[in-house]
Amino acid sequence: MFIQTETTPNPATLKFLPGQTVLDRGTADFTESDAAAVSPLAARVFAVNGVTGVFLGSDFVTVTKTDAAQWDHIKPAILGAIMEHYQSGAPVMQGSVDVTGHADHAGEDEAIVTQIKELLDTRVRPAVAQDGGDITFHGFDRGVVYLHMQGACAGCPSSTMTLKMGIENLLRHYIPEVTEVRPIA
Repeated sequence: MFIQTETTPNPATLKFLPGQTVLDRGTADFTESDAAAVSPLAARVFAVNGVTGVFLGSDFVTVTKTDAAQWDHIKPAILGAIMEHYQSGAPVMQGSVDVTGHADHAGEDEAIVTQIKELLDTRVRPAVAQDGGDITFHGFDRGVVYLHMQGACAGCPSSTMTLKMGIENLLRHYIPEVTEVRPIA
């Protein structure tokens, strides 16, 4: 098994490509090791000293490290953990775990929210996945779109620019009712 790695715009995050499917649908974001118990793959990666986050996408694993950890020191252990997981035959997720997606929204703004989600799914999420992250819809209130940033996007130095100059401009162009985009914690 050969696992490729790619840098991301976030210097604390690397993208690992195992060359096979990681998740059949959706994404899974683990920001602490206790939450990773539902994913044998994420739990193995969290066992590496210095790992603070694991994000699972369709064909990649994004790993975030502490500021003190050096990629040269922990990258081989992470590669080993991913390889061991796939050689073990264990599932990536145990049971029927709900993978992350857009928040539901009903009400008078439902048509606008449907357009927002469609633009996110077709224009934004594929581009963000290339950088090892994901952005999902969280809410819409009085012209403001609230988005949840995950994986390499969470804590990325360029995330504010991505939100304001990229996503906000895109949504405002196609949906005049959108006035602003804000991240949620």
